[in-house]
Amino acid sequence: MTTSPKMRDLARCLLNYEVVSAASSESMESAILSVYEKLRQSLSAFAGVAAFESLAFRALTQAKSEAPSLSALQVTEDGSLKGLGEFESQIDIDKELAGEGGIVLIARLLGLLRLFLGEALTLSLLRLAWPGAALDDCNSENGRKV
Repeated sequence: MTTSPKMRDLARCLLNYEVVSAASSESMESAILSVYEKLRQSLSAFAGVAAFESLAFRALTQAKSEAPSLSALQVTEDGSLKGLGEFESQIDIDKELAGEGGIVLIARLLGLLRLFLGEALTLSLLRLAWPGAALDDCNSENGRKV
């Protein structure tokens, strides 16, 4: 099963927002980590560290089957990502493939949030983490929500 195109679009929107809003010239790879960390902080504050760790582990497991570039990553007990050094070496080999892997991971995480929390609560959490982002432009397709 592949990630939802709508979740990929929302993930790309969040990543692009991070790249544009960064004070320095942040790469897509740095933006992936930034988006992941904002999601981790937001959901951990809302539901607890263990809930986020469980959700992130499930999202990464699903994403690895779709994006082999993520194979070196692991989710730690506090929900952070381990193995970024190996991921960065893969980024040097194929930046586009590694960037797509990050998009898949974020999209899987967003999809699970939507599944378990519902659309309204997921969007509320995203708006808290990204207060300046125009999420309504990202999460609609022909007027329909994600």
